[in-house]
Amino acid sequence: MREILEKALKGEISIEEAERLLRVLAIEEIGNLARIDVGREYRKGIPEVILAEGKAPKDLADIAVKMLNESGRAIISRVTKKQVETVVKSLPKDASLKIYDKARIIVIKKKDFNVERTGGKIGILTAGTSDIPIAEEARVIAEEMGCEVITAYDVGVAGIHRLLPPLKKMVTEDVDVIVVVAGREGALPSVVAGMIDIPVIAVPTSIGYGLGEKGVSALMAMLQSCSLGLAVVNIDGGVAAGAIATLIANRVAKYRRKE
Repeated sequence: MREILEKALKGEISIEEAERLLRVLAIEEIGNLARIDVGREYRKGIPEVILAEGKAPKDLADIAVKMLNESGRAIISRVTKKQVETVVKSLPKDASLKIYDKARIIVIKKKDFNVERTGGKIGILTAGTSDIPIAEEARVIAEEMGCEVITAYDVGVAGIHRLLPPLKKMVTEDVDVIVVVAGREGALPSVVAGMIDIPVIAVPTSIGYGLGEKGVSALMAMLQSCSLGLAVVNIDGGVAAGAIATLIANRVAKYRRKE
């Protein structure tokens, strides 16, 4: 709200535009179907992300179009092919669509919607290639929140020599936070956090089998890490990791600009 009022005071937006933006700082109801928080990005710095899992394709399309019309953008995660097809058919002509296949995310925008670069920098590492879809979730969210993202995939402890060059690059590039995604025994975040003075967000993935399958071993290992400076999100929590990493990076960037 403060940002909107400041822009109106500076003449960057009209009174009418400020009024429209303030109106969307509310919950929009779609019949008895859903209540979407269209003002979340202005209030929290994190856009509403629509979870597609469990939603009928037509219901998802209705929610997406409502979000698009009110906010200028709709981010939808964990989509299926059928859901994407239905959403595409419902889009207005002035909308653009970008599909991130690996992340299973689609981003819909009005053609005049632009993401402003914040100056925040995030690094994302994965232990293996199976962890990439979750890492890509984090990347898309971070980029949609204005951050620059540097990625390096398949650099796990099974071949620890692969980790050093990309980690050195991230330190040299002065990233504000690093997201580390790993399944199986979940060792990579502990190794990374023990080597650097940058906050690490660990993401366990549901990769693994036998005792501690479906990410349980990775989650427990990360929670038990002896490396300080490491925080953990839930299993397969790529969106959550991207959001918290971006809040950190964007806040750092805000004060960096004041120096």
